[in-house]
Amino acid sequence: ISKRETTRTEREARKPGSTLLMRSPDVTKAPVTKSEQLLKLDDHDFTMRPGFGGPAIPVGVDVQLESLDTISEVDMDFTMTLYLRHYWKDERLSFPSNTNQSMTFDGRLVKKIWVPDIFFVHSKRSSIHDTTTENVMLRVHPDGKVLYSLRVTVTAMCNMDLSHFPLDTQTCSLENESYAYTDDDLMLYWKRGNKSLQTDEKISLSQFLIQEFHTTTKLAFYSSTGWYNRLYINFTLRRHIFFFLLQTYFPATLMVMLSWVSFWIDRRAVPARVPLGITTVLTMSTIITGVNASMPRVSYIKAVDIYLWVSFVFVFLSDRERKERMQSNRLPCTCGMTHPGQMMMSNSYSDMDMMTTGNYGMSELNEDKQEQFLVHLVLDNEQGAQRPAVGSSSSVFIDTHAIDKYSRVIFPGAYTLFNIIYWSIYSQ
Repeated sequence: ISKRETTRTEREARKPGSTLLMRSPDVTKAPVTKSEQLLKLDDHDFTMRPGFGGPAIPVGVDVQLESLDTISEVDMDFTMTLYLRHYWKDERLSFPSNTNQSMTFDGRLVKKIWVPDIFFVHSKRSSIHDTTTENVMLRVHPDGKVLYSLRVTVTAMCNMDLSHFPLDTQTCSLENESYAYTDDDLMLYWKRGNKSLQTDEKISLSQFLIQEFHTTTKLAFYSSTGWYNRLYINFTLRRHIFFFLLQTYFPATLMVMLSWVSFWIDRRAVPARVPLGITTVLTMSTIITGVNASMPRVSYIKAVDIYLWVSFVFVFLSDRERKERMQSNRLPCTCGMTHPGQMMMSNSYSDMDMMTTGNYGMSELNEDKQEQFLVHLVLDNEQGAQRPAVGSSSSVFIDTHAIDKYSRVIFPGAYTLFNIIYWSIYSQ
């Protein structure tokens, strides 16, 4: 076609209603960069893995742990930030180089080549940091070896056993696995064994002591798709007990000891005994409620539950024993009387008379002697008739001072024995 004919054709295409269509350039296609030309990205199909149809491609992994942010007992999870690096060889990315120097790219080139489809098993949330730009790095060597690194924050599940809480040790794992490629296509492994996991010495947690980090490798099987290589980052945490000693154990122990004070209070000081019992019981209830409010609702008993409820039982028994002694002290008695059988009760006695009668003949100088209360109860007839001159009577002998003396030894001794057994079992 001559130049004149070409010019005439273009002129006709510009006319309105012309059926000739001009081919315009594809403006949606991004221009090819020099690096893409050097790597020959257009000459290969990067939707396929390297060496497709052959043996599984080995992909090495190493991790640098930046921070272990939170451990949540309520949600049964943990959050950590890490640098995740992958190593493999893709001969399609090889390029000539006289200096044998690698080329480094950002996340824009990652979207145009094949990269391992690694995901976090049992993760709840995960994200790649993107401030100020996406934290992704790609480094390609002349022989086709690739380093792919990204900075990730992930929140994953950790099934905790709280039966020894707060004297417990927890082991959690972060698991990596290929989503699409089975072990026939992709062999995932730790690049340097247990040294593939590097941690910052400044990593610390407020409630836990980090005891150990280590890596393991296992095979995971799915009935629908097959076997997959799975990499584990395991870490062991031991809980700091000092916080719970100050907030839970010491207050509970002090409440139990405070309930014993009533054993040394005078038996007739009823206004002093009653508030003491109510205060200790309510305080123990508050401590138990506060601990359970910050814990998950598990179906088994925790170690702290055993300690608090046993302490509550000791406080309750001290209060119960105190109430029984106060009720016995309200009964009229014939303490020290020569002929107690002549003393009778009737409805004509007032409360003041009963207190006066009960204190009659008591020795104030010798408090260590046994005090025997002899009570004669006069039984009324069912019709409310006039009382007989001599009514039926029964005698009750109560030694309240001996109860106090025995309680001063039994209660502290039993609680001390409980503490010895408790701490010897759960502190191992």
